[in-house]
Amino acid sequence: MKIKFGTGRRCTNPEVPISLAGYFNKRMWNQVLDDLEVRAVVFKEGGDYTAIIQFDLLSINYLLYKEVFSAIKEAGLKGFSSKNVLVCATHAHTAPDTFGDKNSMVYRQFAAKKAAEALKDAMGNISKGELYYGMTQDGRFLFNRRYWMKNGTVVTNPGKLNPDILRPEGEIDPQIPMLAIRNENGIALLITSIVNHTDTIGGCGVSSDWPGFMRRRLEPQMAPGAMVLPLVGASGNINHFDVTTDMNQTCYAEPKRIGEGYAETIEKAWNNLTPAPGKKIRVATRKVKTSPRAIDPEEIAAARATVAKYPDVDISKVGSEIDLTSEDLAKGAPFALKYFAARLLELAENPKTPNFLLTKIEFGDHVVLASLPSEPFTEIGLALRRSVFRDKFCVVTSHGNYNGGKGFAGGYIPNAWNYGRGGYETTPRSSGFGTETAAALIENWKKLAAK
Repeated sequence: MKIKFGTGRRCTNPEVPISLAGYFNKRMWNQVLDDLEVRAVVFKEGGDYTAIIQFDLLSINYLLYKEVFSAIKEAGLKGFSSKNVLVCATHAHTAPDTFGDKNSMVYRQFAAKKAAEALKDAMGNISKGELYYGMTQDGRFLFNRRYWMKNGTVVTNPGKLNPDILRPEGEIDPQIPMLAIRNENGIALLITSIVNHTDTIGGCGVSSDWPGFMRRRLEPQMAPGAMVLPLVGASGNINHFDVTTDMNQTCYAEPKRIGEGYAETIEKAWNNLTPAPGKKIRVATRKVKTSPRAIDPEEIAAARATVAKYPDVDISKVGSEIDLTSEDLAKGAPFALKYFAARLLELAENPKTPNFLLTKIEFGDHVVLASLPSEPFTEIGLALRRSVFRDKFCVVTSHGNYNGGKGFAGGYIPNAWNYGRGGYETTPRSSGFGTETAAALIENWKKLAAK
């Protein structure tokens, strides 16, 4: 498939005091370990554009989503809207929080402006190439992080070498779909989709995590000025922790090991990519509104009892003086139990309706890129490839394209069967979505696939 495309990128390292996102506690950034970016890819067909904008951030909340399109408009770039632009993130946990205080607003505006600049650059360097596609796989670095325990419950991140672990609750997805555009100099654009959590470092240093190491390993081997777009697939219940070893897996050496490991796998496969058939690019979107999390009276009563059980535990200190992790909940730490109970009661009193925007970019006759919002469990991404698009080559990206309205769109999206077993992803604090949300997304994708 012949294709016209352009790329642009900008550094988005923070310039103001701001907490890094992804944890329960504040982590004010104190150093730059490696640069954050926003990357823009534009595809041109006649006078029409299709674009992908990707940030090295935790997620694209609706506030940032609106800022991006405001910045695009302010930059005088025409022909772009939510109908033909996919906005996503790498889910980096060592990038600024865009949903917090005043400095989060400042950073949102800064990052959005950089996105518009990258998009303008992409429009200004349109060139011709040919689209290729293919699949490789690498299961060395990903694990289902929810485990059945000997007591019959499921625990998230139960700890390394825990003797009470029986088996993982669910599956993994080691497959790595790849799209590449080649020109006379080689691969000029490589789009990958890898299913793994982007949270390997911890601490307060700014970093793009393993996707950054992967990019920096691959891009020098590609055509001059080439770009890797490291999409992250449905990985809400997946991470890099191998519980069968006591190896330190929260350190800056870990993203290098993982990112360069993925790069090695991709290097071995990119010469075997197949030319994509077809001539046209088609874009379609679908808005999805699902129900908020239903919280029954028994859950409310249990939460109230938990809060009353620990009257001397001050959860207002969580995030400042007290660091909270999923491991604390797994161990039954009183401050963790009370914190999650209090969040349940807040959600019960103030439910929010989830709004999502699904985006399909179809390349020719056989290749499709499909978006998923928030943090979907891996089985949802697998369902897109195995059932919704079983007759096409499907590339899945998550953590993006939230409907820019007032609806809630953050948190984990478990499968219906994950609820009631345990693990923090299914708590109301971590998932404000109705238990039917995963099925609703798949059903709506079936309808969108037919457009």
